[in-house]
Amino acid sequence: MHGIRVEGLEKRFGARLAVSGLTFEVKPGEVFGLLGPNGAGKTTTVRMLTGLLEPSAGRASVCGVELPLRDDGVTLRRKVGLLTEQPGLYDRLTARENLEFFIRLNEVDHASAWALARGLLERFGLGGREDEPVGGFSKGMRQKLAIVRALVHSPEVVFLDEPTSGLDPQSGRVVRDAIAELAREGRTMVLCSHNLPEVERLCSRVAVVKSTLRTVASLTELRREGLALDVLVEGDAARWAPALEALPFRVVAQAEGSRLRVLLDSEAQAPDVIACVVTAGARVTAAHRAARPLEEAYLELVREEADAS
Repeated sequence: MHGIRVEGLEKRFGARLAVSGLTFEVKPGEVFGLLGPNGAGKTTTVRMLTGLLEPSAGRASVCGVELPLRDDGVTLRRKVGLLTEQPGLYDRLTARENLEFFIRLNEVDHASAWALARGLLERFGLGGREDEPVGGFSKGMRQKLAIVRALVHSPEVVFLDEPTSGLDPQSGRVVRDAIAELAREGRTMVLCSHNLPEVERLCSRVAVVKSTLRTVASLTELRREGLALDVLVEGDAARWAPALEALPFRVVAQAEGSRLRVLLDSEAQAPDVIACVVTAGARVTAAHRAARPLEEAYLELVREEADAS
């Protein structure tokens, strides 16, 4: 199995620079997150890596296929699966007809591809619905069928754009379990998502993009770039959050039950935070360093990018 290598990838649309200087690698069998706000260039990046757009500069390798493409893209198309944000199914066709069309399009063995499709349809709760027109499917059913379509030719690399969008919690869990299982089989998965808890559950590393590459890091590394202090108190922690406004430095406090999570700029501020809530009258039962939430680390990176521009 191959992974993905990206070196200085860039895409321009006329005078507008959509993506600039992207450089990262995705290891075979890795679930890799591609994060960024709307308009950051995630979809453009995925379209380049799947051969749908030609890069303006730079190069990449996906499943051992070099980009920019030197042929009609058939080799790459057979090796990658793509779930777009909009499923793009043919409403007047049945689920079977939609899948068989893409089996023929990817020029793979029909018998083995349909056997895989049938198993996936059963897994996603669509077994027995193969011969119904897709136009009558719910949003969640359409999303699951689109995921089956992305996997029906057994690709080495799968790009998933918001894979659990529109799914109920049970269906979302089925999809997440399927993603993890595909990675264990050696397939490389690239997940574009705004669902940060989902990213935390599935991804080993992430790239944060906002036109340019902001960072590539493991989730552990990303969450360490800052300090979160958990202060446990008796009673409702929200009662003591206003007291922190008296501190001579900026803190962000989040209360949940008896826990007061305080985001700090440096470890040296921790004793002052504890002393502040004790002075205010709180009875502190424990205090310890905690992993910073991925959401906070992500938003800080995006804010830094905006401040620098």
